[in-house]
Amino acid sequence: MESKHPETTAISSGRPLPSPGSALNTSISLNSTYTAGGEIGYGRFGNETWSALEATITELEHGTSTLAFSSGMTAISAVFSLLPHGAPVVASDQGYSGTMAILKKYHEQGRLEVRFVDIANTKDVFEALIGAAFLWIESPTNPGLEIAEMSLIIGEAKKRNMGVAVDNTFATALNQLPIELGADISMNSVTKYLAGHSDVILGSLTVKDPALHNRLAEARTLLGGVPGPFEAWLALRGIRTFPLRFRAAQASASILAAKLREHGKVSHLRYPGFGAIISFEVAGDSAAADRVCEASTLITNATSLGGVESTWERRRRWPSESESVPENLIRLSVGCEHVDDIWSDIESALSVL
Repeated sequence: MESKHPETTAISSGRPLPSPGSALNTSISLNSTYTAGGEIGYGRFGNETWSALEATITELEHGTSTLAFSSGMTAISAVFSLLPHGAPVVASDQGYSGTMAILKKYHEQGRLEVRFVDIANTKDVFEALIGAAFLWIESPTNPGLEIAEMSLIIGEAKKRNMGVAVDNTFATALNQLPIELGADISMNSVTKYLAGHSDVILGSLTVKDPALHNRLAEARTLLGGVPGPFEAWLALRGIRTFPLRFRAAQASASILAAKLREHGKVSHLRYPGFGAIISFEVAGDSAAADRVCEASTLITNATSLGGVESTWERRRRWPSESESVPENLIRLSVGCEHVDDIWSDIESALSVL
C-alpha cells in the first residue's frame, strides 16, 4: 500500500479493524494479567493500547517498529544500556538537559567515553567519529536550536559501522525522518508534540532492524520502563491532531521569530526556519530574562514544551542546564493560540525591560 500523508496516518493508524458494530477507537486495556498461551504473556511484556500507539508512531516515522516507554528519559536510558562498558560515544555538547546529565554521569563513571562536540560543526563531528562506537544526534538542539548536517554525519557514521540514534522531538516526523536518513533509532519524547496536551509523560524509540527492536524490548522489560495504558491512550488520542497542531504552531513561530528579530529588547534570536520552538536572548542579564517570563499573562512560565498552550522559561534557571546556554536565554514553545494574541503578550512582557 502506498504511504499515506502524515495527516492521514495520524488519524487512521492504530485503530481496530472495522466490522459491523465495532468500536472506532482503540480501547484502554487495563490488564496486568493475561491467560497463558496467547501473544502477551504478562502486562510488562505488552499491552493492546501500547501496540496501537506504537503502530501509529512507526508509520509516522517510516520505521519498521516502535517501542513506547514510560518517559523519554527511560527510552534514552534503554539505548545507552545496550552499549558496552567504556564504549566511545559522540554526542552534541548542547542538548536536552536529561540527556546531557546521563551522558556526563556515565562519562565521569567510566561507563561510557563521551566525546561532546558542536553537532553543527560537521568537520569536528567527523574527527570525533574516528574510533567511536555510537553517535547520538540532537537536531535542532535544545535550547540552542543548532542544526546538524544529518545526511552527512549519519552517512559518515555508517561508513564506520557505528550505531546512530536521533532525538527527533523538536523537528518531529513532519520535518525530518531519521530512519530514512540512515539512523538506526529515532527517539521521541511523546510527552511533547505527539501527545500535545501537557498531560502525559511518555517516550518512544522507532527502529528499522528487528534484532535491535528485540534488544531494546528486552531492556524495557528488564528495566520496567513500560508505559501505562491510560497514558498510551491519551497519547494516541493526541496524535490524531498532531499534524494540525504542529503545523499551526510552526506557522505562528515563523511569524513571531521575524518580529522578535527586529525587537529592540532582543539581543539575539535563534530560529532554524522550521519547528515551533524559538530561543532568544533578551537585552540584560538573567534577572531581566526572569522578569520577562514572569510578566506574561497568556504564555505560561513553565518548563516542558510542545503543548497546545504557549510556554516559555529561562533555561539556565535549571542547574542541570548546559553552561554553554546563555544566562539570559528564553526558550519559547509556541502553542496554538492566535498568533496576534501571543505577540501581544510577548510585547507586553518585553516592555518590563
